[in-house]
Amino acid sequence: MTGSAIYFGTVLHRRLRPVRHALSYRVFSLLVDIDEVPALAKRLRLFSHNRFNLYSLHDRDHCGRRDEPLRPYVERQLARAGIALEGGAIRLLCFPRLLGYVFNPISIYFCHHRDGDLRAMVYEVSNTFGEHHSYLIPVRGGGEVVSQSCAKEFYVSPFMAMECRYEFRLAAPGERLAVYIRQSDSQGPILHASLEGSRAPLSDRTLARAFLRYPLMTLKVIAGIHWEAVRLWRKGLTIVPRPTAPRDAVTICETVEP
Repeated sequence: MTGSAIYFGTVLHRRLRPVRHALSYRVFSLLVDIDEVPALAKRLRLFSHNRFNLYSLHDRDHCGRRDEPLRPYVERQLARAGIALEGGAIRLLCFPRLLGYVFNPISIYFCHHRDGDLRAMVYEVSNTFGEHHSYLIPVRGGGEVVSQSCAKEFYVSPFMAMECRYEFRLAAPGERLAVYIRQSDSQGPILHASLEGSRAPLSDRTLARAFLRYPLMTLKVIAGIHWEAVRLWRKGLTIVPRPTAPRDAVTICETVEP
């Protein structure tokens, strides 16, 4: 399945230790073919590119926080890993700006070769301290489900140590969206997170429906993060000191099966 869309679904987090903790939030996400973004902004009244609207996508919210078009930035990072898409589609899964505000704990780029094969994933992670980091992982093999793993290089939760690994399991979005992330340390899994959803066409009608069903969702995302942090602190977790963010904005990871 190709093209841009909107997905209505649920984010789930389940922490296993040292205390058990779970959360569930209803959300919607945009999947945008980055080459379609200018045309989408012309076609849709409620969506704009790099300017204010009810919904918008700003390049500087991604691209290492530079005012740079998305494709050249992503292709430059892929070139560092020896990957050439030859004009293939790059699709970005993210929360849009809503009334000018957004916070994306994770944005995901699905990078396809021109023959349609998925060649790389880029996982763009943000923390609440205004820092951002990406993990670029080549895709090997031709299966529909992608399983990848990489070492944690970037501080996210103040209650999670750095000596961990991420394991990703997902597929290119179709009628359904399913993204699963597990964080583990030397003793085993610590956290399971997932994003699941159902596809709807990206239109003014569905964008209006999203606003009515999830008003001020992007504000609720950041508010929810801080509220869950308070709950974890009340359960007795101590804050892990924040190290300096990696100098390189993108970590290129080897393809390792989880």
